[in-house]
Amino acid sequence: MTSALPALSHRRRPWLAAVCLGAATVVSAPVLSGPALARGPDGIADVAEKVIDAVVNISTSQTVEAKGGAEGRGAIPQLPPGSPFEEFFDDFFKNRRGGPGGGSKGGEAQPRKTNSLGSGFIVDTAGIAVTNNHVIADADEINLIMNDGTKIKAELVGVDKKTDLAVLKFKPPAKPLVAVKFGDSDKLRLGEWVIAIGNPFSLGGTVTAGIVSARNRDISSGPYDNYIQTDAAINRGNSGGPLFNLDGEVIGVNTLIISPSGGSIGIGFAVPSKTVVSVVDSLRQFGELRRGWLGVRIQQVTDEIAESLNIKPARGALIAGVEDKGPAKPAGIEPGDVVVKFDGKDIKEPKDLSRVVADTAVGKEVDVVIIRKGAEETKKVTLGRLEDGEKAVQAAAKTQVEPVEKPVTQKALGLDLASLSKDLRTRYKIKDSVKGVIITSVDGASDAAEKRLSAGEVIVEVAQEAVSNAADVKKRVDQLKKDGKKSILLLVSNADGELRFVALSVQ
Repeated sequence: MTSALPALSHRRRPWLAAVCLGAATVVSAPVLSGPALARGPDGIADVAEKVIDAVVNISTSQTVEAKGGAEGRGAIPQLPPGSPFEEFFDDFFKNRRGGPGGGSKGGEAQPRKTNSLGSGFIVDTAGIAVTNNHVIADADEINLIMNDGTKIKAELVGVDKKTDLAVLKFKPPAKPLVAVKFGDSDKLRLGEWVIAIGNPFSLGGTVTAGIVSARNRDISSGPYDNYIQTDAAINRGNSGGPLFNLDGEVIGVNTLIISPSGGSIGIGFAVPSKTVVSVVDSLRQFGELRRGWLGVRIQQVTDEIAESLNIKPARGALIAGVEDKGPAKPAGIEPGDVVVKFDGKDIKEPKDLSRVVADTAVGKEVDVVIIRKGAEETKKVTLGRLEDGEKAVQAAAKTQVEPVEKPVTQKALGLDLASLSKDLRTRYKIKDSVKGVIITSVDGASDAAEKRLSAGEVIVEVAQEAVSNAADVKKRVDQLKKDGKKSILLLVSNADGELRFVALSVQ
């Protein structure tokens, strides 16, 4: 008996379940009324018949160490909640004497095999299939089960944990195979019909339909979140299955659902085909991901920051730091620049830049449009490669350092400021490379406290002009107030030299 892959709770979002999702089809819905609207478009049956033989069940097995005692006795086969066998196995394993290892020599627990099922789909009749990484993670053996029941052993080509995708290869059987093609997920419209085909609760070959509920969903599951949201019913066992449009093209890979119970409540997420295609191509060609790298740290352009930089409306990705050995530095990109277009694509927020850079070929020369001091400039950048150890991180405040009493030279914007001395560097462990004016304390009722400025951080620039002592800061702030500025942009460094921008209200 084969058991189903259970839902995997997302670490940062307990209400997210990673589930084997079925292939879903996105379809343009004609204007319907009455009973026809409840049925959905007539083309669903045609699509299902056309593509179902390309959708496979994925069976994996893994050898795990059995644990003795009460813990070992509680180790039952993985079954979907609500399975008619769940109660039987629970009683059998928990109540029988000796537990699952009771028959072993000397009562020692023996290694055992666990099985699980997921979904996938064939993209090349030469023997290439796609699924989710979490479906095959840590598996000792992977098998594909075709729609007619044929079982074929598969091998792993490569995985990408950041997008939860995996590519498998297998030896094609003598009979002809059906492969599916990828569609363009960028052309999806809200309300388009989609079809999911997969292996929910080990039932296999299950077809469900729904619509595209939303696009470009960021659910904080990874650095490149860009999910298609659908209400097509997808459940445990559907992970790795395709999402189809009415042309029978794969426009997504079903990966996650929101579910307090583990069953479908009509909120599912699929990795868009545009992302899947680039990942699959890279894994097939290199066996690993080769993502583009710009070498910058970025943060959100808030309304206050946009006002300080004369950017209307607020948009883009603010460069908070530039890597010394990264591609951006020789191209002339600097902290304080706001990227609004990359390789011809508009950048509305930091996530957009992270995604488009990662999807761009390593070594490609691209045009990067930035706004610097209110004016647009174009920089040419030759992208590097994002290595495994490098992270496209967004700028964030560090843990606060406990304030230390010291002479205060100036007060401004709810901050007590002092010129950097050797003693202050030692007290706050500030690197010699960090230059500017140190914050010695923060008024708890000020905007600075709300923006999480803390003692020990260093103000490097005020309104994009470098400052070297507390008097410089006070003078610059007073002048900006006279000029009628509603907020003042500060470039702030932590003790290690990591930069971020903070806009403080002058009210």
